[in-house]
Amino acid sequence: MTGREVPDEYLEGYVQLLTEVCATGRRLTRDELESLRTRGERAAEAGFGLRAVVHRHLAVARDHWPVLSAAAGDRALAAVEQALDAFAEGHERAQLLAARQDKAVRREFIDDLLYGRSDLGRLSERAERFGLLLSRAHAVAVAQGRKPVEETDSAARQVESAVVARFGERRILLTTKDGRLICIAPGDQDDVLDFFAKQASTATEGCQVAIGRPHPGAGGVVHSYEEALNALDLAHRLQIREPVLRAVDLLVYPVLTRDRQAMADLVGNTLGPLLSARGGAQPLIETLTAYFDSGCVAAEAARRLNLSVRALTYRLERIHKITGADPGDPVHRYTLQTAVIGARLLGWPDEEV
Repeated sequence: MTGREVPDEYLEGYVQLLTEVCATGRRLTRDELESLRTRGERAAEAGFGLRAVVHRHLAVARDHWPVLSAAAGDRALAAVEQALDAFAEGHERAQLLAARQDKAVRREFIDDLLYGRSDLGRLSERAERFGLLLSRAHAVAVAQGRKPVEETDSAARQVESAVVARFGERRILLTTKDGRLICIAPGDQDDVLDFFAKQASTATEGCQVAIGRPHPGAGGVVHSYEEALNALDLAHRLQIREPVLRAVDLLVYPVLTRDRQAMADLVGNTLGPLLSARGGAQPLIETLTAYFDSGCVAAEAARRLNLSVRALTYRLERIHKITGADPGDPVHRYTLQTAVIGARLLGWPDEEV
């Protein structure tokens, strides 16, 4: 719209005002300045760019310059400068208000989208304004760092600039929510989410990124977002340090905890006897965790715990003696490992089960 000619209505009384000011030497009054600001706002709301309206005002002043400068050239320049400053102030005021309104609308849409609390048909219509086609499947990536990230932070701007520069033509939405960076992309574009994960890690100095599975429709965005959040929560509970988590790789954990009472019974019956051990259950739980995480290789588990292999073996023997379950036996091992995972998910033994 900035290429259109600015209509005369936005310059009504402009020449007469300049002529009077030049003739009398007075400055523009408060009412005159406010009138110019109001016209600037109207021009901005009508879609005319600041450069276009300034150019039109200067062109009109130039056309009448012989008359204006006849009284006093310096006063004419001062009057033009004062008038343009007021007009530009009004224009910028309208632009700032529009930007704030757009930001509020965008934030409302994002909240509705990620919480799934709006009419899905209406949500799909609003989504097109922000570049999303909710008729397609989408996947959501969530980056969580040590410090919260807001939309105006440099880290968020850095990630957005990098992603837009690389995939500007794609239908992608980048935002923040609850201090986390979020990227919503078509479900068949893993390269976008992988690139987002790398950029987010760089911008936040080592965040963890979780990627939900692709799901169709507006409800699919919510589903994928919740999967990503659950993956981050699981990583925290299980102390998984991987920089990128994929919900599809963690599906076994929700299955294990679907029947919480059954898992609590398994943990209590299998690992409960360790509470009577000298030093408590926690050191022995950590021993089993390291042993299973290292593929049941004693030397590697000992290295992770900063123990000698002999000390690790002694701990495993104590666990066998106290619980009756042998970590070296394949049948017992599965029960112990499942119980250890359940303990980490339930926060046992710090929390009662």
